[in-house]
Amino acid sequence: MLNAQERAHVAQVWDLIAGHEAHFGAELLLRLFTVYPSTKIYFKHLGACPDEVHLLSHGQRVLEAVGVAVQYVDNLRAALSPLADLHAHVLRVDPANFPDEFTVEMQAAWDKFLTGVAIVLTEKYR
Repeated sequence: MLNAQERAHVAQVWDLIAGHEAHFGAELLLRLFTVYPSTKIYFKHLGACPDEVHLLSHGQRVLEAVGVAVQYVDNLRAALSPLADLHAHVLRVDPANFPDEFTVEMQAAWDKFLTGVAIVLTEKYR
């Protein structure tokens, strides 16, 4: 999936996030609720304030799962299987909440595009 350099970049970015999972996770959830308001149905107990305790707690759990993914990047299926089971079989999260208008291929294209933008904006500093 990722070559050695890409894995190193992912790990480097994760090192910046590690230790701040609660706040980054709360921000991530608030952005999710803003962009996809229908997802809030699964999080009725979470407030809309970035410092709300339940939001911080759930945000931390979300990003801790991302940390597991970073740690086991070469075996994501096994590492995230318990979490996938929880969402599919226990919580019964409706797959419709994973928007069709933003496919994996679209995300990959945007990642490449934004990488190009970042390169152009920073190349004159070299």
